[in-house]
Amino acid sequence: MRADTLRLYKSVHTWTGIVAGMALFIAFYAGALTVFKEPIARWVSPPSPGVAAVSLADAPALIAGTLKARPSAAKDFTLYLQPAEHVPARLGWSEKPPGGDGDDHDESHAHHYTATLDQQQVRIDEDSPSALPAFIDTLHRVVGLPKDTDPNRRVMGVIAALYAVALVSGVILLLPTLVKDFFALRLGRNLKRMWLDAHNVVGIVSLPFHVVMALTAVVFAFHDDIYELQDKLIHQGQLQSFWRAGAGPAKPGAKPAPRDPATMLPPSQLLAQVQAMAPDFVPRVMQYAQVGSPRATVRVWGMDPNDIARSPRGGFVALDPYTGKVQNTDLLPGHQSALSATLTSFFTLHFATYGGKPVQWLYFLMGLGGAFLFYSGNLLWIESRRKAERRGKPAPVQSRSTTLMAAASVGVCLGCVSGISLSIVAGKWLHGHVADLGAWHQGVYYAVFLGSVAWAFVRGAARASVHLLWLAAACTVAIPVSSLLAWLWPQLGLWAHGSPAALGVDAVALAGALCWAWVARATARRVQAGRGDSVWSARRADQTDAAPGGGLSGRTA
Repeated sequence: MRADTLRLYKSVHTWTGIVAGMALFIAFYAGALTVFKEPIARWVSPPSPGVAAVSLADAPALIAGTLKARPSAAKDFTLYLQPAEHVPARLGWSEKPPGGDGDDHDESHAHHYTATLDQQQVRIDEDSPSALPAFIDTLHRVVGLPKDTDPNRRVMGVIAALYAVALVSGVILLLPTLVKDFFALRLGRNLKRMWLDAHNVVGIVSLPFHVVMALTAVVFAFHDDIYELQDKLIHQGQLQSFWRAGAGPAKPGAKPAPRDPATMLPPSQLLAQVQAMAPDFVPRVMQYAQVGSPRATVRVWGMDPNDIARSPRGGFVALDPYTGKVQNTDLLPGHQSALSATLTSFFTLHFATYGGKPVQWLYFLMGLGGAFLFYSGNLLWIESRRKAERRGKPAPVQSRSTTLMAAASVGVCLGCVSGISLSIVAGKWLHGHVADLGAWHQGVYYAVFLGSVAWAFVRGAARASVHLLWLAAACTVAIPVSSLLAWLWPQLGLWAHGSPAALGVDAVALAGALCWAWVARATARRVQAGRGDSVWSARRADQTDAAPGGGLSGRTA
């Protein structure tokens, strides 16, 4: 390949990566954690009060009593079939206050309710599920912005498109030396070469994963716009009728009569019908919608261990809750058409809803590897400026753009790590002491995040990197320390679950804290002993005569 062509692709790869890199670090670091949203929710949530589980035989009485007491629940409620840890099977729903400032995807202001039977009487309680997993997921989906709205998703879509361009240009750039350098990891005094080798190996090994992430992220960001375009060009404005689970259009001139929820078929009968249709399908929840209207439907969500699923909730079959008529099987595992299965595979590959725990751990590690990929890309660009900025002098004069980019990279990336860790800790320490814990999760995260960015600009990238690495280690180790204090001093009002899921959160956090502490110590040594012409050194440029190597060991991973 011609040298000028390679230079062009290198320029494209560099600048698309620089523009998108820090946002993608947040998306991938938070995305790695969302793989284990349920364990994080278990860790941060207090033990549920003792409530007797509702049997499937009692479910009709529970549904009828709930709808009589709270007719508004008929719009959309869920019957949980499998009790989660410390949570009995029960009925739940959410209601959004009128005039909310979010869109259909924003659940931050919704009120959550549960219903159960207490001595055959319906008992309704307002629930307070942890907002932490949803907040971390929002950071992942809209690259660190505070709300999951259409404009923010479009920002994410543009970032994902740049990400795709960076992937393609990076592969083309590496092709001429792919065989020779694929598994090369040259350790030694040339630290820039070592970081470049690590960047290339991680990028090539995880390329299929990153291609899927980039393409699906673009689709997720612009899916509403894609559907609107389809509606106009293909469906002649009738797309909404296609998504209405098969109820069919209303007859002209006739106003459909409302339906009585008391006459719905028992959930056990509907589940038996689903079981006969798909023997390997394991139902988890039944989502009822518009049960008082002619378009009533119930979606039976679940998983098939032998097939893929569209979301972490699984796939579903839609039924008429009054007649049991099958309305839609497009997303039922094992019953999808070729087109539906192809579309589902994209969701599956993005959400890791296949392969069980081994695949989830693989995605967790690849998510962290992706964060390293974007961070190391910024580091390599910053360090490469030393040669470009020599301008004929023995030592380069670092430009303002280079020093600002270095400070921003340190502040944004390490601020994200510290902010998420401290937000997790705050969920346990602030529970019961503040009115809106979800707002506090956001407040704690953005206070730490913005404070870290400000500190990086005030102190400079080299010195701030040491401080912020120790902060990341301290905030992350506070997770298992909180659990330890809960075991030792119950009078603190904390709690510690002995479940494998919660203990796994503590173990991973402890391992992460040790990694951050190790990197902080290595970075501190480099900041003090490194070449003064590097932006990652606290020494002056006239103190470089005895310093070995380059400047990249002041970088963090």
